[in-house]
Amino acid sequence: MRAPLFGLWCWLGLGLLLACDSGVASAKRFLRCELARKLLDQHGFERSLLSNWICLLEHESGLETSRIITNPNGSRNFGLFQINSRFCQEGRSGGTCNVKCEGQNNLLDENLRESAACAKRIQTSDGFRHWNGWQRYCRNTQNLPNLKVICGI
Repeated sequence: MRAPLFGLWCWLGLGLLLACDSGVASAKRFLRCELARKLLDQHGFERSLLSNWICLLEHESGLETSRIITNPNGSRNFGLFQINSRFCQEGRSGGTCNVKCEGQNNLLDENLRESAACAKRIQTSDGFRHWNGWQRYCRNTQNLPNLKVICGI
């Protein structure tokens, strides 16, 4: 009697695992150099600004793609870049960046396509001052990581 019961539990566990995995954005915590290379090579970030971006991301999200923070004013910041909810729409594409805040193909995906494009758009129009983490910790260039030494970039 134990063997069939064990098999049933295995199938139920596998079914739950597959059900939980479908439709959910993948979460990832990047390493500093891994992320720097990804931003540079796959998402076209400028090499001259890369140390600013890495410093900002370390202080805003801890390099985690799944981070969501609720601000005192009720707005929320999403993902690796901690993009404010005024730039995205919850549940469907929208906002200034015309992107979903959560769900699939959104600001929480580890592929970074949507979030990187939105972050670059914000930085181009507002500079880094949009992010409190950059203002507080990265504005002083002496605080920026030397990615050439640390990562060989």
